[in-house]
Parts: sequence; C-alpha cells; structure tokens
Amino acid sequence: MAVTVEQRDVRDASAPDSPGGRRPRRTSPYPYWFYLPAAVVYVTLFIVPTFASFFFSLTRWTIFEYEFIGLENFTNFFQEPALVKGFTNTLIYAVVTSALKVVLGLLLAVLLTSRIVARGYLRSVVFFPVLVSTIGVGITFTILMNPERGLINESLAVVGIDGPGWLTDPKYALLSVALVDVWKGVGLATLIYIAGIVSIPQDYFEAARVDGAGSFASFRHIVLPLARPATVTVVILSLIGGLRSFDLIWAMTRGGPGFTSDVIASVIYKQYQAGFYGLSTAGNVLLFLTVTAIVVPLFWFLNRREVDR
Repeated sequence: MAVTVEQRDVRDASAPDSPGGRRPRRTSPYPYWFYLPAAVVYVTLFIVPTFASFFFSLTRWTIFEYEFIGLENFTNFFQEPALVKGFTNTLIYAVVTSALKVVLGLLLAVLLTSRIVARGYLRSVVFFPVLVSTIGVGITFTILMNPERGLINESLAVVGIDGPGWLTDPKYALLSVALVDVWKGVGLATLIYIAGIVSIPQDYFEAARVDGAGSFASFRHIVLPLARPATVTVVILSLIGGLRSFDLIWAMTRGGPGFTSDVIASVIYKQYQAGFYGLSTAGNVLLFLTVTAIVVPLFWFLNRREVDR
C-alpha cells in the first residue's frame, strides 16, 4: 500500500501541465450527492427566504393574503423621518464598534500570547462575554448605567465626577450602547487574533531578536503584517454585525431617547410593530442590499491588497 501511494504521488507530481500552462483541476474526493444535505439546508433556510423577501417587499401583505403594489413600499420607507437618522446611526455604530474591536482585540491578543501568569484563565475571562445572552447583557448594563442609581455613576461620584445620563442623554446614548457591544464582542476578535499570531512561525521572532529588534519593532514588522488575514476577518465580521445591530440597542434604549439611537433594524422593527408588514419587509431588503454594497467591495479590496503584497 505504501508503494502504491508513493507511486501515485510521484505520478501526480509528474503529470504534465495543460496546454495553457496550468495544471488540470483536481476533482473533489467526495461524490456530488454528498453535498446534497447541506445544499438543501442552505436553499431552504437562505435562498428561499431571501427571494421571498424580495417578492413580499413589493406587496401589501398579511398572514393570509397579499396585494402587489410595486415599489410603493420602498417609496414610503424612504419618506420615513427616522430613516436618515437610522442610516447615519448605523454607519457610526458599525465604524466605532469595528474599529475598537480591531484595536482592542489585537492588543489583547498580543498580551495573551506573551508569557504572563494565568494566561489561560485570562483568555477565558476575555472570551466569556461572547457566551452571555445579548439581551441579558443589555438589561444588566441598563441597570449599571442608570443615571441616578447605577453603579457606574455612583462609582464616579465617589471620586467627585458627576456621571452623565449614559442612555438618557442624546449625546451619549448611541456611543454607550456601542461600548457595551465592544465589551461583549471583543473576546471573539481577540480569539481570532490569537489564532493568527500563534500561526506565525517562531523563526521570525528569533531572527528579530538576533538582529536586536525590540518588542515594538517585532510587533510592527512581524505581527501586524502576518496577522493581516486575522485583521480582515475581524473587520468584516465586526462590520456586518454593526450594520445589522438590533438586539442590544433595542434591549438598552429601544432607539431612544427620541430617535437618537435608532438604527435601520430598529426602524424596520417599529414598522413591523405598527402592522406595516410590507413596509418592514422592504426595509429588510434595503438593509440586505446596504450590507452587501458595503461589505462585498470592502472584502474584495482587503483581500486584493493582501494578494498584492
């Protein structure tokens, strides 16, 4: 058997290239029917609902009937007074949370891959908030950020600082929720960065130490460039999560005070609560197109730069 495998490997390695200078594409080791269960699940849970949403966004529908009205839902949705504010808040929220997760996740990963005491325990502590329910986190921080009886403002009062209304002041509401989002999600970003840093060959760091490079130089010239795939992953996942954010914002502020912390998803949900199902479906389609229009070109651009390097 060993001889047969070796002969097969040699035969594959010495196979002539195709006339175009490329090796022939290798066929999958699995039969095509092997992919059928996954394809059925994907089509049932993603493709069919997606196309159904596009169709029902062009209708005025209820549970039992629908009426085709064309682009009227989209026209009405763009006339919503809270839509522009929701779009602006969504972009601010996505950029702030993504940027902080990238920076904090990278710094924590560098710390948690160095030789420190209780490194494994600290990794668990950083990742733990990812496992906690988003609604539970929202309710907990709503209590902690209470302007009168919240633990945060009471702690600030001890050192003579008058804490603001974190969730009641229009200037702080959206950013307060964004910081809670970062606290909850930075553990996943850290985990991705840890995997990226651990995969870097130690030869690079040893060569840098031989050349007299310090910690900062090694971080700048080794960790940052070679952890780029992890950075791309964190940016894309964080941006998608930020653009689609709803549950934490709804649990903490419900889009308030007023419309100051409304995002696209909360505007859509308010339309659904009011019984405008076709209008809310059109909003979901617009959200899908918005996320796609931002994330797909960004993903292509980041990966193109990675290949160019």
